[in-house]
Amino acid sequence: MRWFHFLAVGVLSLTLTACTTSPTGRQQFTLVSDAQLNQMGAQAFDQYQQDLPTVGGATHRYAQCVAEAIVSALPAEQQRAQDWQIRVFESEQANAFALPGGYMGINTGLLDVARTQDQLAAVIGHEVGHVLARHANERVSTQTATQLGLSVLSSVSGMQGPGGQQMMGALGLGAQYGVLLPFSRRHESEADVIGLWLMADAGFDPRASVTLWENMEAAGGARPPAWMSTHPSQGQRMAGLQANMPEAVARFQRARQAGRAPVCPRP
Repeated sequence: MRWFHFLAVGVLSLTLTACTTSPTGRQQFTLVSDAQLNQMGAQAFDQYQQDLPTVGGATHRYAQCVAEAIVSALPAEQQRAQDWQIRVFESEQANAFALPGGYMGINTGLLDVARTQDQLAAVIGHEVGHVLARHANERVSTQTATQLGLSVLSSVSGMQGPGGQQMMGALGLGAQYGVLLPFSRRHESEADVIGLWLMADAGFDPRASVTLWENMEAAGGARPPAWMSTHPSQGQRMAGLQANMPEAVARFQRARQAGRAPVCPRP
């Protein structure tokens, strides 16, 4: 079992040299530089704009208004750290994304679910939360470390035959459901909390985040069990939001007292 000792030492060394802290105080495992991730984000954003038509006019101005209100509530260094911009894509899927570098996308189908500026702010705040918490870096780093571990295990344990490939498939499945997906669910839950704070600090009513997920639940659709999903269930998300609502409402009230009251006309 000497190979296992060396593998454990290697993983421990990587962990000790790649620890950072998220905005919620959670310890993180990050191996990739922000500059590399931002470049990857820019390339992916360019590809999105080539693959899907973008929507301009009043719809884009509406999304941009909400996004700018949230970004303007960030500390100055976080505003400067990213090239914050948003695009609206013509797609029926009720979806949104954020990429390293501050590139955000909203599908037109999401506007059928996020029916008010506060509900849209919950989505955009969530996506900005992913970027601030460097979740993409964690995902890339975790996948890299997982693949490295499985590769080393395959080479040193002699699992190159058909039986070995079957075992490696099982180990890969175990890694997928035991490490990568739970990590992704943790990211989603953390982004929910960060997004709740951000929308409240910008002057959007955080209680609209729960209404948004009620709309999502009403929209229906088949879903895998929570343990097989990259996202928590709607019920789990709403419970997490409610648990953090008292602080969010207090932040919202302070923002309103400070004069933050965004008005973004919906097209």
